[in-house]
Amino acid sequence: MAEKTVHSEELGDIVIAPEVLEVIIGITTAKIDGVHALRNKRFSDRLGKKNEGRGVYIDSKDDKVAVDIYVYLTYGLSLPAVATKIQKEVKEAVAQATEIIVDEVNIHVVGIMTEKQPKPALEDLFDEGFFDA
Repeated sequence: MAEKTVHSEELGDIVIAPEVLEVIIGITTAKIDGVHALRNKRFSDRLGKKNEGRGVYIDSKDDKVAVDIYVYLTYGLSLPAVATKIQKEVKEAVAQATEIIVDEVNIHVVGIMTEKQPKPALEDLFDEGFFDA
């Protein structure tokens, strides 16, 4: 996704980089009850898997914004209920912070984690440099 021009004002344009949206989406998702972690390098390495990326992918075509989020959810909860909450909260958070309308939020549940496995700290959920948008 290329940078997104949000407003054109008399003073100039306001442009938001996709990395900013990734951070907003990642933090919003990670804070939802039932989300254990996003699929990312540190978490995947700890599970003995290869680097799978940040877990947040944004695509923009024909002025439509689609987001794919790859998550590990907590065992014992309703997966559809948690996924629906992620979709709603991500759309709302992006709209409030940037005035960009997200058309699709696709949730990919890549694993289920038991409560015995400690939930990573928020800063550990993201690749090095994730917050350096």
